[in-house]
Amino acid sequence: MEQKFHPFIPRQHMLSSRYEVYHYRDARLDDVAVHHHDFYEVYFFLSGNVDYTIEGRNYHLLPGDLLLIGPMELHQPHITQERQPYERIVLWMRRGYLESLSTPQASLSRCFDTSRPEHKNLLRLRQTQRQDIAALMEKLLAETGGDKYASELLADATLVSLLVEINRIAAGSVESHEVRDKSSAVIADVLAYINDHYNEELSLDGLASRFFVSKYHLSHEFNRLVGTSVYRYIIQKRLVIARQMLSNGLPPTDVYQHCGFGDYANFYRAFKAEYHISPKEYLNCAARGE
Repeated sequence: MEQKFHPFIPRQHMLSSRYEVYHYRDARLDDVAVHHHDFYEVYFFLSGNVDYTIEGRNYHLLPGDLLLIGPMELHQPHITQERQPYERIVLWMRRGYLESLSTPQASLSRCFDTSRPEHKNLLRLRQTQRQDIAALMEKLLAETGGDKYASELLADATLVSLLVEINRIAAGSVESHEVRDKSSAVIADVLAYINDHYNEELSLDGLASRFFVSKYHLSHEFNRLVGTSVYRYIIQKRLVIARQMLSNGLPPTDVYQHCGFGDYANFYRAFKAEYHISPKEYLNCAARGE
């Protein structure tokens, strides 16, 4: 059977209320900016030359690698163009949908839980595991949107099987596969500080002074390892938290103060520029479950 591929669209929001799955294969692809989204992502890497950054942690991908990316995690692929095409299967899932498929004894989102000490973003699969995951991904692609008898039901069952298998693999994973260099430790400390103090005044000068490095060195290494500037990362981290708080029903006038924005006007401009919707409009959409 001829393999069908989806055309890549750089969209970072879901259209479905349940899940979306895509099989991409690109000969060339423009750079993808650091971004985040409010759903779970499973990324099954098939071919190409790709490094991936997730919250400042860097990974060099091998065919068959599986990435697990949670709703609050900033991430970015770094793609080296070559003769071999960049191929991957990407699965997006709404949090509410995943909860509806879970049970009190078995949460299907467990493998995405960054608070667990054993959590890993990258799972390097053994051959049999790769074959099992590939078969389930292909079955999910075939049944999603299908018109055969009970396609939707079978797609849901396949998705549950896939996530159970991923959670079992994640529970037995011990290696992180993170690529480190001499600057990794300092940048990791800076990221941890930003994540803990996002609601306070933060600047490149202040961070450089706190961690006893020159601001020029910090700026260069941060860009190299994280894929964006210190300033941009701080803004995105604040927006991640703000979006989550709005989703939980908190009013924008409370949210901007908690998230470290100097005033509401700055918060409004940053939120509108990132999401193309105002904080109040986003709050109303969240209240309607959109």
